[in-house]
Amino acid sequence: MSEQKQELDPLFDQIRAQGASLADEAALAEVYAQLLARAPENKMAPRLDAVRRAVEILGEPHRAAPVIHVTGTNGKTSTARMIERLLMAYDIRPGRFTSPHLAKVTERIAIDGQPVADSTFVRIWEEISPYLLMVDAELEAAGQPKITYFEALTVLAFAIFADEPVDVVVLEVGIGGSWDSTNVADATVSVVTPIGLDHTDMLGETLAEIASEKAGIIKPAGFLVSAAQDPSAAQVLLEAARAVGADYRFEGVEFGTVERVAGVGGQLITVQGLAARYPDIALPLFGAHQAQNAAVALAAVEAFLGGGDKPLEEELVKLAFGQVTSPGRLELVRREPAVLVDAAHNPHGLLASAAAFKESFDPKELHLLVGILGEKDAETMFEVLRQEYVDAQPFETVLHLVASDSHRALAPQVLEELALAAGFEPEQVQVHENLADGLAAAVTAAAQVPNLESAVLATGSVTVVGQVRALLGL
Repeated sequence: MSEQKQELDPLFDQIRAQGASLADEAALAEVYAQLLARAPENKMAPRLDAVRRAVEILGEPHRAAPVIHVTGTNGKTSTARMIERLLMAYDIRPGRFTSPHLAKVTERIAIDGQPVADSTFVRIWEEISPYLLMVDAELEAAGQPKITYFEALTVLAFAIFADEPVDVVVLEVGIGGSWDSTNVADATVSVVTPIGLDHTDMLGETLAEIASEKAGIIKPAGFLVSAAQDPSAAQVLLEAARAVGADYRFEGVEFGTVERVAGVGGQLITVQGLAARYPDIALPLFGAHQAQNAAVALAAVEAFLGGGDKPLEEELVKLAFGQVTSPGRLELVRREPAVLVDAAHNPHGLLASAAAFKESFDPKELHLLVGILGEKDAETMFEVLRQEYVDAQPFETVLHLVASDSHRALAPQVLEELALAAGFEPEQVQVHENLADGLAAAVTAAAQVPNLESAVLATGSVTVVGQVRALLGL
């Protein structure tokens, strides 16, 4: 009997673990529903008072660890993940808050490089939600909207990081900087990735205006690390840093990528950091923009660990970058035929993605699976797609237009009108009733090209990329 019990014990443990996992998933779904019931992510209010009040009554969890704060138009998440890996190579325990997520909301809050456990996400939410309801009541009494979805997630992230606890928080801005809910934190190092035109209805219509919003994360006596910028944006950042007495370093002046060679599965780069040169770093990501993100991330960690004066250990740098992943960023998710996903969701991002794709891939036929959200500059995005994948390339391009499950997604018929207006020929454009049908059609057509000389690239929004990854089992 005892032998039978010993044989069954592992089975019982497995059953219990599966039961606990299912319970955690059900509880997480309920919490996520509560979050979604709040004002949506694209309706973030230009205010800080609501989050300040929430963290105040929670005991200021946003001050539990030093912060590396990341803003910019494109490259924020990739840069944050690179910073995280560099810190982990030094046995520093980071918490990372990024957005949006591809498949599961817990992706946004990572501990030591892994999404927070469902049970922890739920437990901390249940602990803080009564206090958020108190703030909601105060806001409503004052005639203001209740705490939004993104504000609630930000407070939750701070509470989780304080509970774990973590040694440092790598914090990605949602939109802008000055009034973004993450800006209740006082950053030790403020990082600005390349600034382009996006969210112009909220941030301003010029690069200088947008830079002014993003400069709001630069804190007194802090340290600014910026990617190379348009001169108008760079001047705004420089003046903002000087105004608060922050140190500052700019890519192309004090640091940057010195050499870059594209290769199978990524690239080999040499980076001039703030304190040393780091040669022959294998970076398993595609494109010059990812090399730029790597240089910015490295400089940010040099600034954080040694004020920009102390070199990092070369072997640890190579180890960290060799382990970097950036899901949904020109990610190869299937072979034969090749299927790539890229979350570029504005013209600036599409240009960087196209340059990286053409550098590393050379198909005879390309199937572009495209879906775009309503608040984006879809007209210009189609102009970029035509320019980069039709006018400037010898391969045949077919456009597959879809709508993701997001209520913000433009209808495929609307996308078709915009694509034709941008110069795509009618025979190049296919409209699909749903994303799954579009993906199936694109993959089927690509598979019929001889010698595997074809590729599928899904792009246009994070929601499209998330659904494609899910459909392919990722």
